[in-house]
Amino acid sequence: MPLPNKSDKDELIFLEESAPRSTAGPTHKPAVWRVLIIDDDIDVHTATVFALNNMEMQLRPLEFLHAYSAAQARTLLQTETDIAVILLDVVMEQDDAGLQLVRHIRDTLGQVEVRIILRTGQPGYAPEIEAIRDYDINDYKTKSELTRIKLYTTVTAAIRSYQQIRAINAGRRGLAHIARAGTELMALHGLPNFSAGVLAQLAALLDCVPDGLVGMQLGGAQGTASEHHIDIIAAAGSYHALLNQSMPARGDRRLPDGLAQAFERRQNVHGEDFSALYFACKEDRHFAALLNTGRPLSDIEQRLLDVFCGNVSVGFDNVLLLTRLHNFAFYDQLSTLPNRTRLIQIIDDMLQQPARRNATLSIVDIDHFSETNDAFGHQFGDQLLLAVAARMQSRLGERLTVARVGGDTFAVLGDSAQVNPTMILALFKEPFRIDGQAIQLSATVGLIRLTDYEGSGAGVVKDADIALKRAKVQQRAGHFYFSHSMGIEIRERVKMMHALRRAFDEGQLFLAYQPQIDLATRRPMGAEALLRWQTEDGNFVAPDRFISIAEYSGLIIELGEWVLRTACLELVRLRTLGYLDFMISVNVSQAQFRHPRFLDILRQVLTDTQAPAEFIELEITESMAMEEPAFLSETLHQVKQLGLSIAIDDFGTGFSSLNYLQQLHVDRLKIDRAFVNEITDSSRGSSIAEMVIQLGRKLDLSVVAEGVEDERQAAILANLGCASAQGFLFARPMAAAQLADWLKHAGLGAALHTQSESISE
Repeated sequence: MPLPNKSDKDELIFLEESAPRSTAGPTHKPAVWRVLIIDDDIDVHTATVFALNNMEMQLRPLEFLHAYSAAQARTLLQTETDIAVILLDVVMEQDDAGLQLVRHIRDTLGQVEVRIILRTGQPGYAPEIEAIRDYDINDYKTKSELTRIKLYTTVTAAIRSYQQIRAINAGRRGLAHIARAGTELMALHGLPNFSAGVLAQLAALLDCVPDGLVGMQLGGAQGTASEHHIDIIAAAGSYHALLNQSMPARGDRRLPDGLAQAFERRQNVHGEDFSALYFACKEDRHFAALLNTGRPLSDIEQRLLDVFCGNVSVGFDNVLLLTRLHNFAFYDQLSTLPNRTRLIQIIDDMLQQPARRNATLSIVDIDHFSETNDAFGHQFGDQLLLAVAARMQSRLGERLTVARVGGDTFAVLGDSAQVNPTMILALFKEPFRIDGQAIQLSATVGLIRLTDYEGSGAGVVKDADIALKRAKVQQRAGHFYFSHSMGIEIRERVKMMHALRRAFDEGQLFLAYQPQIDLATRRPMGAEALLRWQTEDGNFVAPDRFISIAEYSGLIIELGEWVLRTACLELVRLRTLGYLDFMISVNVSQAQFRHPRFLDILRQVLTDTQAPAEFIELEITESMAMEEPAFLSETLHQVKQLGLSIAIDDFGTGFSSLNYLQQLHVDRLKIDRAFVNEITDSSRGSSIAEMVIQLGRKLDLSVVAEGVEDERQAAILANLGCASAQGFLFARPMAAAQLADWLKHAGLGAALHTQSESISE
């Protein structure tokens, strides 16, 4: 399109007015205001530059860019940035070329900060009201009204508006960046990673390269930073060599003064080419970061850094909290060694690596440590544990993983050639010196080889614990290696334990009663209550399989009370049927007897069931009778005061002291079935059974024989003077519902009824 003819009204005319003198500014002018002139008249470009050249606005000079058509301006605007003001002619290639360019700048290029001043020599092509209403322009002037002073005033106002909008948008972008930075930083785990992230985010916020460092200092009063060392926990760029170094706050030339000043003043410090930021934390640690910016920062940037510091200070607090929680979760607080949880993680990692082929885990338990702890006090015990941990760490820690997995239990993990019981037990040959005292310790070790181990780290530690328990049973100060068969045995025991609990809850357990017979009259005189377990499929689980599980798990206390209560209720039921001289015998385990509430439970059962105590007999084993004589004697004395009688089961299998046996005041001895079998099967004949019967006679105790299966055995026992017996010869164990019928057919019911009737007469 041909250039329009220029008239006097088309020219940019500057009337004779005095332009304001620019005041001398500082010699340092770090930036310029860029002004783009878009006009198809070269004279307009010349006149505008002439009018505004050598002037400063906000202490910055102007820099001019030129475009002589809307098309040329579109091309230029694709690459040029930071343009503050555009002086735009309306009519160029087309009548509305300037207006269309405004839309392109705002909508297509998205440049919303640049201030656009529309100038026209032909206002009819773009009426002022419609142009200001329909287009995003900031001023509209005719060329004729723009004197030199007014042009200066208009451009100055536009630059100020541009500066304010830039500051607002920079603040908004900075705040958005700070918000994103906070989220990204919190995703970083550990103090070193978080600190390195702070440097990166700080550089991104200030649009400079990450050249700086982050230091940490232990707490101290303000102004005394020079007395404390600074640990460099993150470094980038020219400071990379200082990473993980500790240096005095003053006197080390490698440490930037700005960082030391931030620590000393407890505030941000800004220089000509750096910024040092102080992060106030709640913990007894302080942090500061220094970044080389290469320029002084603006006020808005410094205010953004204040916000950034507030957020990062909270972040440092959170990282320290998480670090402390992590230490609590994965490290022993006394020794600082890895704890059981951390050890399991280490083993899980090792199981995924080839190193497992030659690895062994050992669990080391200090023998009788609780006794030492009780004798000398817990503080002394802690010092002793620290001494053990220090010795294990100093002698094994460089090559192996040492952990504390329990109160007085440690673990050693690593190459099998070094994790061997001889080397570990040798650590305890030399006494430990605590407070001037030499303390000699020993340890027991359980070990497991990780070769071809199928399972998790938790399973490895559990199986090593199993080996340790086996070692304790076999020999203190010794060791034992876990084997596959041990694992199967333990797992079967655990399965049995859960199945027993479920069976008890679901009523699969019941009592069977095996009658005891007077050998002289062959009449029933009582019955032994025997616990039985019948599974849902009708099969029976042998008592010797589940009774020990009940004792091991502690279920025996609840189960034993149920047995006692059920037997007493059966006794009461039989008495209502007329069997008034019938006695029920109930087995009591050592765990029940040692329970602190055993006597209370016994009294409560007698009260609840109203069973006569004189017709209830408690059976204890001979081995149980020989353990803790004083305790057993006192407990049995209280049982006797309640009116119950006491029998010693399996007599002859132990090594009872006859003097002690007399002191217990028991009522009856039971000959073990093994000695009954000897009567006919052994070349020794009836020697042991006869001895027990004679002992009973001398101590005025009745004797009952177990496991009588044929008439020959019964006859021999009767001839030896044994008063009563039980066994398959007379009756097998039977359910409660069958017992009354069996007693009726055995004739006891009629005889006792007759006796009862004669008494009533």
